[in-house]
Amino acid sequence: MLEILYQDEYIIAINKPSGLLVHKSYYARDAKEFAVQELRNQIGGQHVYPIHRLDRKTSGVLLFALDKETLKVMNDRFATRAVEKKYLAILRGWAPEEQTIDYDLTNDDGVKQNAITYFKRLQTAEIELEYNNHPTSRYCLVEAIPETGRMHQLRKHFRHIFHPILGSRPHGCNKQNKLWLETFGLKGMMLHAYELIFDHPITNEKMVLNARTNEEFNRVGAILGLDLNQYT
Repeated sequence: MLEILYQDEYIIAINKPSGLLVHKSYYARDAKEFAVQELRNQIGGQHVYPIHRLDRKTSGVLLFALDKETLKVMNDRFATRAVEKKYLAILRGWAPEEQTIDYDLTNDDGVKQNAITYFKRLQTAEIELEYNNHPTSRYCLVEAIPETGRMHQLRKHFRHIFHPILGSRPHGCNKQNKLWLETFGLKGMMLHAYELIFDHPITNEKMVLNARTNEEFNRVGAILGLDLNQYT
C-alpha cells in the first residue's frame, strides 16, 4: 500500500518508495510495477495523472491530478516555477555551507539546458571508515532546492561540485558506493523529496506536503549520527 499524504477531489499525493517508477519507461523496461498503476488500483480504479516526476531511486512527495483540467493548471505552475521542491540528500565530503550551482546540463537529445540548484548544508558527519588511505570518511546532510527541473539534475550538480550523492549510480562515486555496499549493504540512493510547497489548483490555498524519509535513509542517518526527525 502506498502512503497517501493528501487527497481531495482534485489532487492526491503519495510518499513514493525508492525503487518504484512513476510510470512505464524506455530506460527501465525490466520494471513491472509503477506508481500510476499502483495508486489507481489503491483508490478504486480512478485515473491519476502524474504532475511531476521523481527518479526511480528517489523517494518522497509525488503529486498527481485526478482530472485533466487540474493537471493543466498544475503543469503550468511547475513550468513557471510557482512550485517549490525541497530535497534531503546525503553527500560525500563536507559541502560548502551554502551554494547556488548554476551549471548547464545536456539532455538525451544533446541539447544544453540551463540548470540551477540552491542548497544549504544542514549537518556534518565523520565516521571511522577507511577510504583513500584516510582512517575516516566525511559526509554531510543537505537541503537542496532545484530551481529548474532537468533530468537527474541534483545528482549531476552534486557530482559537478565533487560532493556526489551517496548511492547515486551512475552520477556518483563508484568507490564510495562499493565501500558502502560491502560495509553496510547499501543499495539505495540517499536522495529524498521531503517537501512540496504550492498553491492548491482550485482553492489557491497554500499547500505544504511533507514526506518522512524511508527506512534505508534512516538507517544511513543513524550510522552517520544524523538527526533526521526535525526535517520530516
